[in-house]
Amino acid sequence: MQLSGEDLLKLNVMMAQDVRAVRIDENRMQVFGLTEDGEARLDLNPTGQNEQYVRLVREFLSGHVFGSPGGYPVFISRWTRMGQAKDENLQQFLMLGEPEAVVAVVHASGLTPELGHCAWWCMPESENARRMLEKESVVKSDLGPVLAEHLYEHLAFETEPRPMIESVRLMLQPTLIDADKQEKLWRTSQRKNAYLVGFLQALPDTLPHEQLAHPLYAEIAHHLVSYKDNPYAEAMLWLVSKAGQGYLHTAYTVFKKPANQDVVVYLLDTLQEKLAGILPVPMSEYPREVERISDLSDALIDTSSVDYMRSEEQWKMLLKDLGDDRVIQLLYSMMWLSQISEAIVGAIFAQTTAEGTLMRKKLKPVTDPIFDHFDRLLGKLPL
Repeated sequence: MQLSGEDLLKLNVMMAQDVRAVRIDENRMQVFGLTEDGEARLDLNPTGQNEQYVRLVREFLSGHVFGSPGGYPVFISRWTRMGQAKDENLQQFLMLGEPEAVVAVVHASGLTPELGHCAWWCMPESENARRMLEKESVVKSDLGPVLAEHLYEHLAFETEPRPMIESVRLMLQPTLIDADKQEKLWRTSQRKNAYLVGFLQALPDTLPHEQLAHPLYAEIAHHLVSYKDNPYAEAMLWLVSKAGQGYLHTAYTVFKKPANQDVVVYLLDTLQEKLAGILPVPMSEYPREVERISDLSDALIDTSSVDYMRSEEQWKMLLKDLGDDRVIQLLYSMMWLSQISEAIVGAIFAQTTAEGTLMRKKLKPVTDPIFDHFDRLLGKLPL
């Protein structure tokens, strides 16, 4: 099978223009070219089966762009989702009429707003919008709000936690959506708590919550205010502040009723990223059992233990000077939560695919201790 003479002529005429991107509609058998003057269109006249004919069209485009008659370069498919596409080829990839080449462009580290506009014209899909909104240059361009608006309009149709969480996180970047849309997202998140994980990732210090500071905030601040530039004192002050209490309460809300295993894992990863840096001793790997977490936390407040002796000097200085047992209990819970990660649910999830109520029941040996420390830090337990 060969391209018809008419189609070959029309394709050559189109590509002789200043074409910046090409899109093929396989259902209608049409080829579109994006030029500075707008959109050009040609209707194909297949000489055989549509699928094979479209392959010939892509071979023509590849030969025109890369001088390779073999069609779409195979190496792109292997690198597409790794961001390894060479920056100097990105514009050419968009001229192949190949969806996988467009995906290569939106993943590429060298994506520019101009290329982003072309890629979006080629393939306006939510996953492409998410990948492009990971680039600061795109976020700050006029394309950013367009992509965010698409994600906002299509969020209700997402069914899996990852795209829900990523969409919310990316939309909440500055200047992308207005306050009204952010408020609506927050209200919806009270029913779909996977959204809350996106809020935790995007706005850890400015969540639109109604929590107050910890009841003992003023006393704790009095104890810790003199420890300037001490990361452990600063972390403790943040946790008991209004912002920290809102963060803890939001995470607690998700922990109480996660819909499935993915939500649990994403939440644990989010907490790990936020809290792991405040552990005063190095760890080669995260604990897989809550008992190990408790053992290290016990050791870190025991001034005679080996782990305390090898901890950071600022931690030892803080603990040595504190005489208020209530603050030490809060520090203990902070140390405990700073060690949690996906590792503590690995053994449970390896043995079950349960979701909903049954999953939460199986997680109780892990979540019950977590809730205890959340309750303490949130002022729900007496000190």
